[in-house]
Amino acid sequence: MQRITFLCLPAIMGVYLCACKANGSEDNNSKDIQNVPVIQIVQKDTTVNSHYVTAIEARRNVEIRAKVPGFLEKIYIDEGQHVQQGQLLFKLNDRELAIALDKAKAALSNTQAEALSATLEMNRVQLLVNKNIISKSELELAKARVKAAEARVSEAKATESEAEQRLSYTAVYAPFTGVIDRIPLRTGSLLDQGSLLTTVSDLDQVHAYFNVSENEYLQMIQDSKDKSTFVGSRVNLILANNTVYPQPGKIETVEGEFDEATGSIAFRATFPNPGRMLKHGSSGKIQITTPVHKALLVPHKAVFEIQDKNYVYVVDKQNKVRMKNFVPRMRLSDCYIVESGLDSGESIVLEGIQTIRDGAVIQPVTPGSDSLIARK
Repeated sequence: MQRITFLCLPAIMGVYLCACKANGSEDNNSKDIQNVPVIQIVQKDTTVNSHYVTAIEARRNVEIRAKVPGFLEKIYIDEGQHVQQGQLLFKLNDRELAIALDKAKAALSNTQAEALSATLEMNRVQLLVNKNIISKSELELAKARVKAAEARVSEAKATESEAEQRLSYTAVYAPFTGVIDRIPLRTGSLLDQGSLLTTVSDLDQVHAYFNVSENEYLQMIQDSKDKSTFVGSRVNLILANNTVYPQPGKIETVEGEFDEATGSIAFRATFPNPGRMLKHGSSGKIQITTPVHKALLVPHKAVFEIQDKNYVYVVDKQNKVRMKNFVPRMRLSDCYIVESGLDSGESIVLEGIQTIRDGAVIQPVTPGSDSLIARK
């Protein structure tokens, strides 16, 4: 018995040592498995904000120019003043044009007298022809003189009308209600025909022009409800100081062709401007909010790039990770919208992608409440 006991002891010790070695190996393997935050991709409705640089213009912005030469006699308004349609703005010296009008009136009176004389002569010749005292050819000559006189009367009337019109140009009125811009000239300045007096801007509404690329335009059309147009859609304006203009606008027109040089198409949005806060020539950005239905969202921090391709680590049922490529539809501020390559319900690694290798086994954990997906 003692001998048997002695012989079995090494075997028992060998089994014990093997068991300890196996247990130690299991402990080491369990220590190698990382705890990694994992999320599940789900479909959800979201909105996309697109921004486009815009140039703001007054609904009407018209240069006021002198239609006749002369001296600027009086300025009735000031820069920045709000004026009403038909309000007197400038007065040019009209002495020379008034004299020209008097001459035109005198010429008209003279031609009218000549026409009357020719008519009386024609009537006298008519009586003589009726009595066979003179030939009918004399009557035809008299009628021709009357027509010539009447033509001179018409010409004189046109000259008088032109003189009256030119005289009226010495008083310059506001073409519409608006705000006066800079006045470059002062009283006493000598004006040529076409000299700039000022500019009037109608700021009750403003137009915002912006360009959209062909790809974005087609994507917007696909996402829109009627699949055809954006006219009437509401948009917001981001001002130069990055604040949102309080009055929303709407898209009024879309041009009918793309610019071959830029590959973009022009939009025009209109914004109400009751306080005239927006001025002609202002800048800003148009913000268009587009709904996206059943979008697959992947956080930026879950994505890594290899040779300009986007990848994530997908986790299978055995908690094994593998790299998977996907094609993003668009990039938002904190996530991608997936175009293809990933499916709803797939689990992906949210954080720690730098310390994971393809094919590794992980221990999935639920991300904290401050994570991107938790907030969404």
